[in-house]
Amino acid sequence: MPFKSIVREFREMREGIGNISRRGVEGRHTHSRAKSHIAPERSSFSPSLPSSSTALVHQGRWANLPPELLLDIIQRVEVSETSWPARRDVVACASVCRSWRELTKEVVKTPEQCGWLTFPISLKQPGPRDAPIQCFIKRERTTSTYRLYLGLSPALSGDMSKLLLAARKVRRATSTDFVISLVADDFSRASNTYVGKLRSNFLGTKFTIYDSQPPNDPVIQTNCRPHRRIHSKQVSPRLPAGNYNVATISYELNVLRTRGPRRMQCTMHSIPISSIQEGGTAPTPTEFTNCLDEQSSPMSVSKGKKPLVELSSTNLAESSESDTCSRDPLVLKNKAPRWHEQLQCWCLNFKGRVTVASVKNFQLVAAAEPCQNVSLAEQEKVILQFGKIGKDIFTMDYRYPLSAFQAFAICLSSFDTKPACE
Repeated sequence: MPFKSIVREFREMREGIGNISRRGVEGRHTHSRAKSHIAPERSSFSPSLPSSSTALVHQGRWANLPPELLLDIIQRVEVSETSWPARRDVVACASVCRSWRELTKEVVKTPEQCGWLTFPISLKQPGPRDAPIQCFIKRERTTSTYRLYLGLSPALSGDMSKLLLAARKVRRATSTDFVISLVADDFSRASNTYVGKLRSNFLGTKFTIYDSQPPNDPVIQTNCRPHRRIHSKQVSPRLPAGNYNVATISYELNVLRTRGPRRMQCTMHSIPISSIQEGGTAPTPTEFTNCLDEQSSPMSVSKGKKPLVELSSTNLAESSESDTCSRDPLVLKNKAPRWHEQLQCWCLNFKGRVTVASVKNFQLVAAAEPCQNVSLAEQEKVILQFGKIGKDIFTMDYRYPLSAFQAFAICLSSFDTKPACE
């Protein structure tokens, strides 16, 4: 039997299970079909299934395949399906049953190793070292939403573009928030699709990136404390308990407008400078953690008081003086543009990925001190580039050691108004 036929049967079986589990719900919630998600699909993109569905799948004929045959099937599907939407076949294998899911997670490599995005956790993992992952962002002015898609451009991808992340801009009295979610129609912090947020100061010159889960590296977790803690009785055990400060973005003031385009600097608190040194590795989470359980002990307070913790966005000065340069956070700076005499404008080489001049365009490279032992070749590599190609279309190309979530949050900071920086 061809492997594509096997995968097709997996999908039909999974859809049949979904119909069985929804029969009792449709009578009480007839309006539940009103919403539809472009991507990521909660049924096919998620690495786990509800317990009831898993129990039903375990009784299927595919649950008892010999491990050797099962491994061979998943490996062949993994190698043959390298891009979306065909990549859904790999996710379909992980949705068959628990044994299939565990084996698929072992076969599927991280984006750093293979350059592919498969599961939601891939959005929190560093990108590939050799070539960047190319994406584009669509801005919707009427709803103040921003959607990150996988692909070169909407003209080439069309309706088959894979939605990776979505963000909504929320203006407040003293700041601006960009709430980031896995889906395009749910930006609630109480949802399990919430992945983090970006918050600006009043002037829009400083931004803080908050992650819904703590950093994967235990050494870095001491510098990435939660900005806000929620009482355990107010949150479901499956939901995040706080926002962890993982990066800070600063734009230099340019009131007299004599310094040219915007100048920015990103301090990645969750990524050490050692990650770009020779032989270094960046923190790579393997699954979404339960932040509430991890923070249960420090959240215990006396009765009648709600726990609140404030964290400065530049709190790294409190770290121990004995830390070496290799434990310093990774600092990114925008690559300085050059003045083009014929065009009479500032220019950067985006290698054809940017076609419209805009003050929002930038390229980020590593900024390292001599004691940090970072090669010049590594410092010249463009880690993140962002630029305009249409009225509301922007390209975003990122690579190691940034993740898609971190790169998207940095690009969102460019959309906020900065009258004192340009």
